[in-house]
Amino acid sequence: MSAISVTNLTKAYGTNRVLKGLTFDVQPGEIFALLGQNGAGKTTTLDIIEGLRPADGGSVVVLGVDMMSEPKAAQARIGVQLQSTSLIEDFTAAEQIALFARLYRATVEPAAALERVGLTDKARVRPDKLSGGEKQRLVLALALVNDPDILFLDEPTAGLDVQSRRRLWSIVREWQTGDRAVVLTTHYIEEAEQLAHRVGILHDGVLAALDTPHALIAGLQADAVILLDGDLPPALTAAVTSATTTVHENGLTRIQTPEPTRTYVELAGLAEEHNIRLGSVRIQHPSLEDVFVSLTGRSITHDD
Repeated sequence: MSAISVTNLTKAYGTNRVLKGLTFDVQPGEIFALLGQNGAGKTTTLDIIEGLRPADGGSVVVLGVDMMSEPKAAQARIGVQLQSTSLIEDFTAAEQIALFARLYRATVEPAAALERVGLTDKARVRPDKLSGGEKQRLVLALALVNDPDILFLDEPTAGLDVQSRRRLWSIVREWQTGDRAVVLTTHYIEEAEQLAHRVGILHDGVLAALDTPHALIAGLQADAVILLDGDLPPALTAAVTSATTTVHENGLTRIQTPEPTRTYVELAGLAEEHNIRLGSVRIQHPSLEDVFVSLTGRSITHDD
């Protein structure tokens, strides 16, 4: 049985049809990433699945429970980290955990919950004295208080530095074992590429694509790009038979090729024959960002 099953989901705000028949599932033990530009309907989708917002049509089943008719039956088994979860300013970190534990009737001890997210030394600290990364980890600890079967993360690393992002994801990966599932949205598309088992790209109210990151990138059938510092002689690069196109501009040589290793070996051999020294080399492989742009026409961070 799927952990989550979404079928033909629709939602409109006035004349703005945000969801136009959205369908997908999430399997037990899976990290599922939902990608889309601002306004694409990611947060609306999560809110409906979590039972926080009504849909106009379609069905949502979470852990075997119909979220349209009896959401409370499943809400006790899910954890939610919203885009902007409010912390109680007058409560310490330990007091926040204790309060949420009482609300969920959970038996977790605040000390254990804080240890899991690396905040043992912040137990008596109030939110205004925590860094951005520490606040996000505290919010994550609150989302895990009830030991959920599914964890929802809506832009959990927004605004965090690279180190804080990595630390938070390390905690999530450590928690996500067995049949526990994670559903996340993120603007950091490389996070989805590295972390998610499957990715859904939300565009124009439906999923434009749904598959593993590897399969989505492979389906793009795009060439890799070799970037070399220095403007190599056009006659030299023109002799590279495995290259698709070559561009010389701004002191850089850009070679597009479906076989970057073969192309570089060929280029290095030609350069040696003509006593030409190659500058530093970088190889850019197709990425999930390329897939996103191909399907939507814009980068994930583009705002109208």
